[in-house]
Amino acid sequence: MELTDSLSTPAAINQPVAHGRVRRAPLISRRSQALLTIVLCLILIAAVLAGAWLIGDAGLKTSLGERNLAPHWQHPFGTDWLGRDMLTRTLHGLTLSMRLGLAAAAVSALIAAVLGTLSATFGGKVDLVITWTIDLFYSLPHLVVMILIAFVVGGGVNGVMVSLVLTHWAGLARVIRAEVLQVRQSDYVQLSLRMGRTPWWIAHHHLPSHVLPQFLVGLILLFPHAILHEAGLSFIGIGLSPNTPAIGIILAESMRYLSAGYWWLAVMPGLALLTMVKLFDILGGQVRDLIDPRTAQE
Repeated sequence: MELTDSLSTPAAINQPVAHGRVRRAPLISRRSQALLTIVLCLILIAAVLAGAWLIGDAGLKTSLGERNLAPHWQHPFGTDWLGRDMLTRTLHGLTLSMRLGLAAAAVSALIAAVLGTLSATFGGKVDLVITWTIDLFYSLPHLVVMILIAFVVGGGVNGVMVSLVLTHWAGLARVIRAEVLQVRQSDYVQLSLRMGRTPWWIAHHHLPSHVLPQFLVGLILLFPHAILHEAGLSFIGIGLSPNTPAIGIILAESMRYLSAGYWWLAVMPGLALLTMVKLFDILGGQVRDLIDPRTAQE
């Protein structure tokens, strides 16, 4: 019986734990919670993409007669100092963030899977070099390194993408390396080694089923982090063009108008960004707990 099942039985509910507290059955199982979060994430993505597609670029046009309007039924997010609809700008900004975030997260997760697997599979100097590189990237502040990489690459979308990819793989690589090392100690892998199987054969036949769950969790968790860091780069003026309707650029432009009382220029796009980041971060944690129930007890 699984841990989640044992927690739902009456005996387990009334049984005191070591800390003197009583275990209570969750009102909603972790599987149901994860499913609910997946549905919310899909609804959010569909709403953003559909809204940006249906509205198009019409809402991005200036209308000086509708400058700095507070949120109301016609403009739910209000308008900016040029009369542009803030909801339209926010939807386009989130669409761009999702594209960049997904691409960066996918490439970062792939790099992490390859390097983590190679490090644990071959050991020796290969492991030494890769673990040193992992520790180096893991210890450096992401934002500072991303700024430096974006400058070296030359800015623009390419600069943002490269900086996101090169700074987000180390943590997942460390997790995958530890997972592969644990698998290599198993009896069936040791038996394969005694039978003369090569490391490549073992990596191909035994590792995917163990690495894939960690890869998926890492991909889900990397996605919101990449979105947030992309917004941070755009906010400080690194990478994307000022004319691009990115969330970070929108927030940076709105700072000068906050003192005039135009709070919606920053609050509405900021809340939209934080909602997306938080939902996917929660989803990553829930999927991780489903794969390894021990993490839910920590």
